[in-house]
Amino acid sequence: MTDKEFTLDDLRRILLQAAGADEGTDLGADILDTSFDLLGYESLALLETGACIEREYGISLDDDTLTTDALTPRALIKTVNERLAAARS
Repeated sequence: MTDKEFTLDDLRRILLQAAGADEGTDLGADILDTSFDLLGYESLALLETGACIEREYGISLDDDTLTTDALTPRALIKTVNERLAAARS
């Protein structure tokens, strides 16, 4: 587990590491409120992304969080930071 906050840059790095990027997707753009579907990431890519986050940050993310609850980068970042805060306390 880490003491730092999970950021959009962390998510971008992990998305690229876990699932790559669609040719038409600019992850450097303002993507916080763009759905993962529109960014070209389907459920399998998000599950792999979640597995990378779990390994690197020492938290647990259930499948529903990754495939139905956190539908945008903003929502996933918020969830990861909530789990990190809970793990620290």
